Amino acid sequence: MPTIPNSPTAAASTPGDQSWPTTAEEARALQDRLRPLVDATGSGPSPVRRVAGLDVAYAEGSDRLAAAVVVLDAVTLAVLECSVVRGRAQFPYVPGLFAFRELPSLLTALDGLSTAPDLLVCDGQGLAHPRRFGLACHIGVHTGIASIGVGKTAFVGTYDPPAADRGAVSDLVLDGETVGAVLRTQAGVKPVFVSVGHGLDLATACRHVLALSPRYRLPETTRAADRACRQALAGELAAD
Repeated sequence: MPTIPNSPTAAASTPGDQSWPTTAEEARALQDRLRPLVDATGSGPSPVRRVAGLDVAYAEGSDRLAAAVVVLDAVTLAVLECSVVRGRAQFPYVPGLFAFRELPSLLTALDGLSTAPDLLVCDGQGLAHPRRFGLACHIGVHTGIASIGVGKTAFVGTYDPPAADRGAVSDLVLDGETVGAVLRTQAGVKPVFVSVGHGLDLATACRHVLALSPRYRLPETTRAADRACRQALAGELAAD
């Protein structure tokens, strides 16, 4: 894909190189080092023409996975490009460190694109994370691309349910700090949990997620990436 921005600090620990964490202690140390690089202010990139959804599917009872990055037109929501990578998670499952299982494959899938997206929408968390550095933060800081986390459930924090109307929102609060938003994307439907990854503020992140969710609870970016990785994984398992 075309060259994308990359933080020099983040680049010092790249999946696949000798400095990439292999233990929980190393992973937490990297999160601590990169967390100050998160930018959670401003209105983000403008204009946003291409938005990418990122998701990973796992084979049940196995470390086998398929990671998908699907790029959509930000206005029409038509799929423009899809990149899928199949492989195995190399990092163990540790609560709060899930990004270290998914990031290597997602970055490889991003590299497989022919055009760089303006915005990344991750199926997961950003600042709404026990260490304030979820997958959306990590991939945003690493690539320099603005990023948002959209979770189906709350990983951390407390909240009051938002009103039932589409677009209603309430704060997701952890230790007295607002770390995300509980956003009703469809009237009378369960909300989603939005948090900043990198490169824009929370209000802007919510506006993007709402625009990407014209008909269903989940944004079209997430729906498209979920379909792509599940289909790829099912195809690989069927070929065994």
